[in-house]
Amino acid sequence: LVAQAVVRGMIERKSGGAIINVASVLGLAVQKWTANYPASKAALVHLTRAMAVEWARYGIRANALLPGYFATEMSSGYLESEAGQAMLKRMPMRKLGDPADLAGALLLLASDASRYMTGATVTVDGGLSIPSI
Repeated sequence: LVAQAVVRGMIERKSGGAIINVASVLGLAVQKWTANYPASKAALVHLTRAMAVEWARYGIRANALLPGYFATEMSSGYLESEAGQAMLKRMPMRKLGDPADLAGALLLLASDASRYMTGATVTVDGGLSIPSI
């Protein structure tokens, strides 16, 4: 609803612009015992793609940022658990992100540096989502 309201103004002013939806790396993967969370984030990824298709003709780009695990209050319980510690050991960078680590990706998506990107997902997860064997 917020994006729709903002886009109405962009269309009226013929200004174009950028919509950035913040989903999660779990929008592209699943994790045991958390079905509702990844399902909602996957829905946001697909909503972003629908927005990109519908609003591109107005010069409006819609992209999604997919953070992995960051040191936040929301993730602290899981990350302190045995399962969370095991997940950290499997991550290529072997560390949590700091919220400031999202700044570069957000700047890219908000600026003209991404003027030909729409419907994209930008993952910032320390390599967590890289499949490995």
